[in-house]
Amino acid sequence: MASTVTTSDAVKRPGYGQLLRTPGAWSFLLPGFAARQPFAMLTIGIVLLVQHTTGSYGSAGAVAAFTGVSMALFAPQSGKLADRFGQRAVLVPGVLVHTASVTALTALALAGAPLWALFAAAVPTGASVPQVGPMVRARWAARLEGSPLMSTAAAFESVTDEFTFVVGPVLATALCTGVHPAAGLIAEASLTLAGGLLFAAQRRTQPPHGLAAAGDAEGGTHARGERASALSIPGVRVLAVAFLGIGSVFGGMQVSLTAFTEEIGNPGANGLLYGLFAAGNMLAGIAVGAIAWKIGPRRRLIAGYAALTVAASLLWSVHSVVLLGALGLVVGLCIAPALITGYTLVETLVPASARTEAFTWLTGAVALGQAAAVTVAGRLADGYGASAGFLVPLGGTALALVTLVALRSHLAPRTAARTVARGVGHRVPVTVD
Repeated sequence: MASTVTTSDAVKRPGYGQLLRTPGAWSFLLPGFAARQPFAMLTIGIVLLVQHTTGSYGSAGAVAAFTGVSMALFAPQSGKLADRFGQRAVLVPGVLVHTASVTALTALALAGAPLWALFAAAVPTGASVPQVGPMVRARWAARLEGSPLMSTAAAFESVTDEFTFVVGPVLATALCTGVHPAAGLIAEASLTLAGGLLFAAQRRTQPPHGLAAAGDAEGGTHARGERASALSIPGVRVLAVAFLGIGSVFGGMQVSLTAFTEEIGNPGANGLLYGLFAAGNMLAGIAVGAIAWKIGPRRRLIAGYAALTVAASLLWSVHSVVLLGALGLVVGLCIAPALITGYTLVETLVPASARTEAFTWLTGAVALGQAAAVTVAGRLADGYGASAGFLVPLGGTALALVTLVALRSHLAPRTAARTVARGVGHRVPVTVD
C-alpha cells in the first residue's frame, strides 16, 4: 500500500522520489536506459567515421541526414505498430535489423564504397532505430494516467535522454578518435542489440495494446476513429514543428562543434564541448521536474522556446573554446524546458491508444530536424568554416518559434476542448496557459 501512487500524495509531493516509487517502474527504467544509450552515439559515430573515410563534413553530414530522415519517416509507423500489436513484437525484429544495418554501413565506409552505397545503407539504419524512449514514456503514461506525476515523469525521461547525450557523444568520440574511426558505430550496434533485447523482455510493464486500448474507455477516443493517426491532431503537428527546431540545435551543434575543434587543431575537445551542452540540458531537466509549476504548459513552452532561440542566436559569433563551452551550456539549459513541456502536453492532447505513436512523431521530428541540420551545417562548415554552421540552430529555432506562437491555440488540452464543444455544465478545471 505504501507504494501506491495516489492523486493526493502526488499533489503534495510531485517529485522524483514519489515517481520512482511507482509500482513496477524500475523493471522498465533500467533496461530502458541501457537500450536508449546507443541512440546518442549514432549520428556522431556516422559523422566521425564518414568524415574520416571521405575527408568531407558535407558528405558525412549527408549520410547522417539520410539516417535521420529515414528514422523520422519510419519511427511513427513503428510507434503505431507498437500501440496496436505490443512493444515487444516491434522491438525485437527492429533491434536485429538495426544491428545488421549499422554493421553493413560501417563495413561499406571502411571499404571506401561510393557515397550512394553509404546512402543506401543509411536508410535501413535509420528506419530500424529502436524507439525505446517513446516506449518508456508510453509505459509511464499507462501507469500514471490522470496523475499530476505525469509532468514529473516527462521531466525524468528528458533528464534520462540528456544523460545519454552527455555520455553517448563523449563515448563515441573517444572511441572514434582514441581506438578506431569505426569503434563508435561498432559499440552502438552492440549496445543496441544487448539493451534492446533486455528491454523487450520486460513484458509485464507493457502498456495495453490493440484497437481497444485502455485509455479510450474514459472518453479519449479520437473523433475520427480509433485508428486515426496521432498526427491528425492539430496540437501534435504544432509540437512536431517545435521539435524540428530542437533537432536543428542538436544537429547543428554536433557538426559545427566537430568542425570547430578540427579548425583549432584540438579534435579531442569535441566530446567535452558537446558534453557541456548536453549537461546543461540535463541539469535544467532535473530542475523542471522538481518544480510544482503554477504556470500552464502552453505558456512554459513558448517562454522556454523563446529563450532557446535567443541563446542559439549567439553561437555563430563565439570563437573561444571557453566561451563556446559556456554558451553551449546555456543553450542546453534552454532546451530542457521546451522539450519536457512538449512531451507533457502529449498526455493532454492525445488519447492513450495513440500515445506511443505521438511520442515517436516528436522523436522523429527531432531526428528530421537533426538530419536537415547536419546536412546544411556540414555544407556551411565545408564552405565557410565552423562559425557558419552555427547559424543553423538559429534559423531552425526562429522559424519554429514563429510557428509555435502563431498556432498556440491548437495546444489546448483535449479535455478542455471537449467541454467547450459539448457545452458541458460541470467543467473539469484545466490549466491551458
